[in-house]
Amino acid sequence: MKWFVGLGNPGKQYEQTRHNIGFMALDRFAGRHGIKITTSKCKALLGEGVVNGQKVYLLKPQTYMNLSGESIRAFMDFYKASIEDLVVVYDDLDTPYGNIRLRYQGSAGGHNGIKSTIAHLGTQSFNRIRMGISRPAPGRDIADYVLHTFSKDENAQMAAVLDKTSDAMEHLLTNSFEHTMAKFNV
Repeated sequence: MKWFVGLGNPGKQYEQTRHNIGFMALDRFAGRHGIKITTSKCKALLGEGVVNGQKVYLLKPQTYMNLSGESIRAFMDFYKASIEDLVVVYDDLDTPYGNIRLRYQGSAGGHNGIKSTIAHLGTQSFNRIRMGISRPAPGRDIADYVLHTFSKDENAQMAAVLDKTSDAMEHLLTNSFEHTMAKFNV
């Protein structure tokens, strides 16, 4: 079993914002595999299916970004899920737009959703797919930037970004995290 958690904020006003690219990635993966992320459980929207012969859960916390760890912990406790099978997918300011970076440990780096996840899991060691959103121009407020929609140029590249992330998620189902890192951390 693998469980993928996409970080984002619930609500129509946040749907296409940079902070919700984790939700978008889960939606792309779900669409590829006919999984519906509609069940309300564990303070999240949950979808489940079988992909490449492996049981997969897709979790979109509905707690808002800063409390994402509550939902992750609730899922882990209810399903007796292993932290080794967890992959958190989220936006990252320090990764250039269009790139993804896989990591298996590290600090929150200022990301409140990851900060909450670390606090609720009690460890910084869990698998992550960081989706690059780049940093805003100097002087621009970071909170405003991450809660703003993508530019026209970014939207033009969005399908490729979401496909690359879905490819990495699929690869993780049949390969080790280290092998997937080597393939996708370019």
